[in-house]
Amino acid sequence: MSDQDLTTLRSELAELRGRIAQLEEQESAAEPSDTEWTRRYYLSYYATTGFFLGMIGAVTSLVLNIVGSLLVGQHPLQLIKVYLTFGLGEKALDPKLDSGMVLAIGCCLYIATGMLLGVVFQVALSRFADQATLVKRLAIASGLALIVWFVNYYLLLSWIQPLLFGGNWIVDSNYLPPWVAVLTHLAFGWTMALVYPLGAYEPYRVRSE
Repeated sequence: MSDQDLTTLRSELAELRGRIAQLEEQESAAEPSDTEWTRRYYLSYYATTGFFLGMIGAVTSLVLNIVGSLLVGQHPLQLIKVYLTFGLGEKALDPKLDSGMVLAIGCCLYIATGMLLGVVFQVALSRFADQATLVKRLAIASGLALIVWFVNYYLLLSWIQPLLFGGNWIVDSNYLPPWVAVLTHLAFGWTMALVYPLGAYEPYRVRSE
């Protein structure tokens, strides 16, 4: 094969490679839309992740409350004792009631409540602050935490507990100061804002052969 023929062959190969690359680009651009996962919001996904992340938020707020109670000389699980008055009444605050089993059950119920609230927080953050900065997530979580605190304590428990158990220990500042309840809710909300990316939905592409 002469040098001229070899040069011509190489030129044709270069043209073919260029044509193949062009066709691949056109194929990629014309790829059917059904090969891409385009659905933008999954309520069930955020509810599920919120359920799990709510456990982290509840544990965090409980640990901070335990530390705070120890610093001021209270029972480390004072929050749980007050929380249990919703089921046990004033008996839950009796110093003699220091059963590890009862307090462990109270902790489990507290964490379970946090898991349910985690669904609310995760869904709200996904709706209003999915791609937002941490500052915005913290602001939204703080507002939601204060709303949950006010609704639970002053619109629900303030009359439900006296009606069912004959007392309002949860909203009584002698047992649980309002600022403690507020900080507990804020700690939960801030934790949810911090761990939100762990439960964020990330779309992905499905390539067909």
